Amino acid sequence: MIVLIATYRGQPGKGDVIAPLLLELAGRSRAEPECELYLVNRSTTDPDTFVLYEQYRDDAAIAAHRETSHFQELAVGQIIPMLRERVFDTYQLVQ
Repeated sequence: MIVLIATYRGQPGKGDVIAPLLLELAGRSRAEPECELYLVNRSTTDPDTFVLYEQYRDDAAIAAHRETSHFQELAVGQIIPMLRERVFDTYQLVQ
């Protein structure tokens, strides 16, 4: 299992526009066969900041996710242009 954690910092005042787009992205991403979990979290102190918690079977599943039409349409086409910062990293379960 691979976990991807991303922090999206929206441009000032864009949080209310970004939130429903992230929810749509999460819902469509959860339908991917190798996406095990996709959660969208919004900061309680900065309404323009979001943390995404995603779980995939492997690195290939993350790569496939980035190529989906919904990722390209929603994330690349609409959400990312409204961000001032996007930081993410992947993690593996320690066993």
